[in-house]
Amino acid sequence: MAADKELSDFLENVERRAFKQATYAVRKDESALDIVQDAMIKLAEKYGDKPAAELPMLFQRILQNTIHDYFRREKVRNTWVTLFSSMGRNNANEEDYDVLETFESEEDSQATESSANKLEREQILNIIDHEIQKLPTRQREAFLMRYWEDMDVAETAAAMGCSEGSVKTHCSRATHTLAQSLKAKGISL
Repeated sequence: MAADKELSDFLENVERRAFKQATYAVRKDESALDIVQDAMIKLAEKYGDKPAAELPMLFQRILQNTIHDYFRREKVRNTWVTLFSSMGRNNANEEDYDVLETFESEEDSQATESSANKLEREQILNIIDHEIQKLPTRQREAFLMRYWEDMDVAETAAAMGCSEGSVKTHCSRATHTLAQSLKAKGISL
């Protein structure tokens, strides 16, 4: 079990790297700080009794999940802001005004996408997400930072605390594994 001193030292050592990683992911310093603080609190509350050797892996998983939660919340917020901003009211004095009649959607947007296409796209994304979750931790971390968060090799190496060569190796192995597993499921991108 990690002593309070070990947990405190670990959090102090990982704080700067975690902040950079979150900043690269969300590109907002304030949000990144909130994400890191939430991840640290979750680690201390839920896993403070784990051995010190397990803390780095647990913290990375918690940090990645907290970043994903941030993006999910932002997606919901942006959806509602977009919906409300596209609702125009031409004649405010009409009593039979219906907001749904004024909603405008762009061609080829998700709002005009057929149900079959939307279902197929969601199923493929779920399969891809499931396959990414199966990757070893370091490969998954490098893959997500490089290709999902658009970080370059140097930024990824700094965030992961490893060499640029290690990042390239992890990314190469991850893309090869993903390509094989998706091909086996009949998905070609």
